[in-house]
Amino acid sequence: MNGFIVFLICFVSCALCAFVIWFFVTKAKGRCPFCAMKRLFFIRKITIDENLFEDYGVPLDKPIMGWSSWNTFAQKINEDIILDSAEAMVRSGLKDAGYEYINIDDCWQSSLRDINGRLQPDFSAFPSGVDALIEKVNALGLKVGLYTSNGALTCEDLPASLGNEQTDADSLAQWGCEFFKYDFCHHKVDSGVAPLIECMEFSKKGEKPFCVISPDDVHYTGMGRTVSEKRLPSKKAMGFLSHGSGKAVFSVNAPDAGEYILTVCYRKRKVKKAPYLLAKIGEKYFEVLFPLVKGLTPFGRVQAVIELEAGENTIEIGNPIVSFADAAFLQYRRMGLALKKATEGKKPIVYSICEWGMSRPYFWGRKAGNMWRTTPDIRATWSSILHIYSHNIRLWKYANRGHYNDPDMLEVGNGNLSEDENKAHFALWCMMAAPLVLGNDIRKFVGADGAPDTANPTLRIVTDKELIAIDADSLAKPAKRVKYGRADVLARPLENGDIALCFFNKRGGTKKVSFHLARLCDDPYFGLQGASSFTVSALGENTPCTADTVSAEVPKHGVRLYRISPQK
Repeated sequence: MNGFIVFLICFVSCALCAFVIWFFVTKAKGRCPFCAMKRLFFIRKITIDENLFEDYGVPLDKPIMGWSSWNTFAQKINEDIILDSAEAMVRSGLKDAGYEYINIDDCWQSSLRDINGRLQPDFSAFPSGVDALIEKVNALGLKVGLYTSNGALTCEDLPASLGNEQTDADSLAQWGCEFFKYDFCHHKVDSGVAPLIECMEFSKKGEKPFCVISPDDVHYTGMGRTVSEKRLPSKKAMGFLSHGSGKAVFSVNAPDAGEYILTVCYRKRKVKKAPYLLAKIGEKYFEVLFPLVKGLTPFGRVQAVIELEAGENTIEIGNPIVSFADAAFLQYRRMGLALKKATEGKKPIVYSICEWGMSRPYFWGRKAGNMWRTTPDIRATWSSILHIYSHNIRLWKYANRGHYNDPDMLEVGNGNLSEDENKAHFALWCMMAAPLVLGNDIRKFVGADGAPDTANPTLRIVTDKELIAIDADSLAKPAKRVKYGRADVLARPLENGDIALCFFNKRGGTKKVSFHLARLCDDPYFGLQGASSFTVSALGENTPCTADTVSAEVPKHGVRLYRISPQK
């Protein structure tokens, strides 16, 4: 049996080597098959050095607070529901508590774009138009968020923004939108393949090229090199620029600073996914997008708008996409750049990356937007909340002021969650410095007389001032799990030097929890070095005391919260 296993391993290894050699010799056509195979090992890991890119940069000093239409109304929305919810946010006291965004999720748009290719609101559900609706909500002192998806269609199969990023960003900015959720449905992965490049031409719009770069004019990094291609007029091309395997590097002298047209002349091939190139010019990056071709001729031309400085510009061009995560990063960053360009001189747009955590956006999200979903969609069940918490609590090191892990909208008040589960759900999101986006029907927070329904238990939970103050703390450091078990202990450092402490009983039955506060002094994340004693205040109680250990009975699926003040 052992001999057979050794034989099988040798046979499979030889067959794989033979296949790779065959592919390299007969099919590679300027591509490195070994580099392409890296995708198998790095499918969810970003291989591009995201630190070479600047942050999205739209200021967001604290996680957003607001309401979204999806969890309660899904696709059955209209402008009356949105306006009634906005008025309820004001009348119920939610606005005074810090909630300010009315986020309109999927199904606000028509299936028809206008004659200029711009998104339009559903003609029946939103007859007044998006801009008029936003003006009415703004008049209440609130902001409006909108939604599309990073694909050809949204999750409900309506027009989305892939390929229309700048057009849609311009519409959002023109309407006065201040929050944008970019979903992941119908996502199309950009290819890691670069085309064989015969030449690159540089010109001003409407003018003839002033510079033509051929394979003889470049030097290469990595595996990049000039290859033979008999069907091109010049019989040669720049190759092996795929899957991060190499780059073509050259210089262009521009007569002055400004926008230019880059024309790439390339060898067309029928492939399953369109080729892609990324050009680095100075500190900026420019994408060159190619179509899926069916043409009869062997060579094609595509153009991209780039920016050059006056004088000599060093340009590096290649395809850095190796993994699924690389492609997602570049696409979400593409929309981020479109939003920034569209909002110049206008209200900034908070950008929410709703990528479901598929390619670990917490590694690269700050380079594309303000916040990023870390998990698939939440549901109004305890198992869903616990699953999302268990994943998100581990990501504390990736969030900071202006950039936040997003464990999805709140389900407080939805489903069959108990009061303790609703309290725990809200408290955990506050401890994790998460966006607080309500998903329940907030119209129920207002009584028939138009006054807040102060007896509503959900309203009391989501307007808890002490918890909201923790979520919005200006230090913006999420909680870290300092004790793991049937009951977890979480600690979060605060701007004034205090610590928010949370006991969380994940399981059934009441659990006795104790924690020695001195354990926090050994972790520099909390900044408690030198603390000699602690003042402990239970949230909701005005009875501070000095203690070295905090103990409590925590009910099933419940929390106990404290504010710890160190004394030195």
